[in-house]
Amino acid sequence: MADENKANPQGTEKLGYLGLGLMGTPMARRLLEAGYQVAVWNRSEGKVAPLAKAGAQRAVTPRHLLVNSDIVFMCVTDAAAVEEVIFGPEGLASAPGSGKLVVDFSSIHPDAARDLATRLKDANGAGWIDAPVSGGTKGADEGTLAIMAGGEADDVERVRPYVLAMARRFTHMGPVGAGQTTKLCNQVIVGCAMAVLAEATRLAANAGIDANRLPEALAGGFADSIPLQLFVPRMVQGIHTPPLGHIATMLKDLDTVADVAQATSTPVPMASLAGQLFRLAKAARGADADALEIYKLSAAERHAV
Repeated sequence: MADENKANPQGTEKLGYLGLGLMGTPMARRLLEAGYQVAVWNRSEGKVAPLAKAGAQRAVTPRHLLVNSDIVFMCVTDAAAVEEVIFGPEGLASAPGSGKLVVDFSSIHPDAARDLATRLKDANGAGWIDAPVSGGTKGADEGTLAIMAGGEADDVERVRPYVLAMARRFTHMGPVGAGQTTKLCNQVIVGCAMAVLAEATRLAANAGIDANRLPEALAGGFADSIPLQLFVPRMVQGIHTPPLGHIATMLKDLDTVADVAQATSTPVPMASLAGQLFRLAKAARGADADALEIYKLSAAERHAV
């Protein structure tokens, strides 16, 4: 027991992390740096090696990960990817799950979260928390993410110490699905902010003022915000590596907003416009381009066609 406590300073639970992408890798690394015992799994083995070198244990399948963990965190691309790692061959659902928790940091449809949670509970007894994140890769690196959770209150409190090694804020918003709905509200604001900041930045550049100085000039006023301070310099200077988020991810979330809005008779004209702008950006820049490349949609042609 003493050895377990040393590995896990705030408890003896063993942790797993599944999905080592732009967000998952730095989040898993923060758990390791906090001293927790962490096993990891990823579809492509290459992303496992750096974390294994940092002290993570390798899991050969999602099933193996849950067998050897009390709590499994995961962050994958979309609902289809979540479905695959849970119910696919050697998925989480094939392992004994009674008393264990799956915490999904992915951004998926609230209905999908509720469906997956019910099916997983029926399959092996594991509990579920939907806990999408906001703050991008910078927040993941620095541990300043905001995470919004849906699930049972006791489950949320059980995982809180571990989540706060990866995030600055962890808010329980209600039952399963509530975290995903809150993330959609977040994406309405962020997606529209990206579109509006791209517009304001282009206006500054086209009118001949130094758009790099907008964050300084507007700091402390009503237009000031974290997106203003973070996004505008990256837009102006063309800094897109590493991406703060992919165009396809933002578009997926805004399309989900439109679906939930239709189901709840909620007017979302601004989010709908932002969604169409990101659809244009996907066609022009590519699905895997940085979402801030939406700024390039309004660039003047340098050469006549």
